[in-house]
Amino acid sequence: PGTTVTLTPRADAGEWTRPAQVHALARHFGSLLRHPVTFDDGTGGPGAAVNPEPAPWARTYPTPGARSRALAAYGEEVFGFTPLDTIDLDLPVVGLKGIACVLPDAVPAGRRHGHRVHVKGMLLSEQAEEILPEWAFFVRCVLDAESLRPTASRESLYEDDTLAAVRDALAERLRAWIARTAASDPDLLGRFLQTHHLAVKSLAVHDDEILRMLLPWLPFETTDGHATLDEFARTHRTVLVTASVEEFRQVAAIAAAAGLGVVNGGYTYDRELVHRLPEIRPEVSVADLDPGTLTAHLDPVDRETELAAAAYLALARDALAVFDCDVALRTFQPASAPALLLDSREARHERTRSQLAREQQGGVWGDILGHLRQEAPRAQLILNQLNPLVRTAVTIDEPELARTSAEALYGQAAMLSRRPLRPAESSLINRSFLDLLAHALRKDS
Repeated sequence: PGTTVTLTPRADAGEWTRPAQVHALARHFGSLLRHPVTFDDGTGGPGAAVNPEPAPWARTYPTPGARSRALAAYGEEVFGFTPLDTIDLDLPVVGLKGIACVLPDAVPAGRRHGHRVHVKGMLLSEQAEEILPEWAFFVRCVLDAESLRPTASRESLYEDDTLAAVRDALAERLRAWIARTAASDPDLLGRFLQTHHLAVKSLAVHDDEILRMLLPWLPFETTDGHATLDEFARTHRTVLVTASVEEFRQVAAIAAAAGLGVVNGGYTYDRELVHRLPEIRPEVSVADLDPGTLTAHLDPVDRETELAAAAYLALARDALAVFDCDVALRTFQPASAPALLLDSREARHERTRSQLAREQQGGVWGDILGHLRQEAPRAQLILNQLNPLVRTAVTIDEPELARTSAEALYGQAAMLSRRPLRPAESSLINRSFLDLLAHALRKDS
């Protein structure tokens, strides 16, 4: 007490001692200091308080609502956004207090925000990622702690057992907030899950308590649209799940028309979480969707129709052999869908690997290895006999036109699957369109 420290700036650093700059920096770094700090601009007037009030979580408020509004206002002042909610963080053992502000907008999975950490009231870092676990990317925190150790450069926190224990304890506070919100504030829970469902899914994969509590309420992409698993399980006691987004998009319309309940399991965490649904809803069963399950719901055509279409189907198979694609005729809903292309990414990759191996090895050894290697599953183009375009196509008796129509149907089905087209498929779509147009012009002339 009574000490005076005088700093003299270098000639090239005068900007840092301008009164407005010094006052701003003092407030930025020292607003939470326990002892009063006063700024005197040298004009002889009364000094301005740098930290006129205690930290917002240490103040007294007339009502809980007033406290919540004050904490939210402080979070907006510090971070620049209005929090979806604020979470009190209090760890007396290490002298830690602060708040976590729930972000109002979703963030990419794995992107970690920096947190504002003070040590004994002095701002240490605004980018302290290490204070929370990776899955907690839906909050940003302002913390003040007594016992955390700064690094020698005083720019971050020293990774030790104390920091690890604090990280675990803060994670428990966030879990407790999720549990409390789920039990007492369904509106807030709904807004939170709508925004941060990916963060909750990443937590639920490793946290059985959160899984039991929130899995039924998490949104998924299904054949009934975006729905929670609880809603979906009410109408589908057997839930089928695809292994990829591509597979889901291939089968969604057909599966929905057939009354199958399919969930898109291609997004991060989704397939693993859906398979755990029976732990929460024992009356529901979950299985992976395989092509056999879907094709079992496609009705065969009668024998006369099959025989009448045999010549066309043979030409179509020959035209599409370059894509390792078989062709079949079935009836299924919706009738507006002319064709369904069943093909998985893994099967395409396996066929590509096999082709490259044959081309590189060649000769006798290539033939032997080709026989020993398990044959990759072929793609299937299933034509819909209920569709007027298909009914017309199978009656075509002109070989070249029949081949062109089969290529066009394949191209349309490939585009409807919404998977990336290979160069050969893009070329086929363009060529078949031009050939059909040329045929129409010849016919008109």
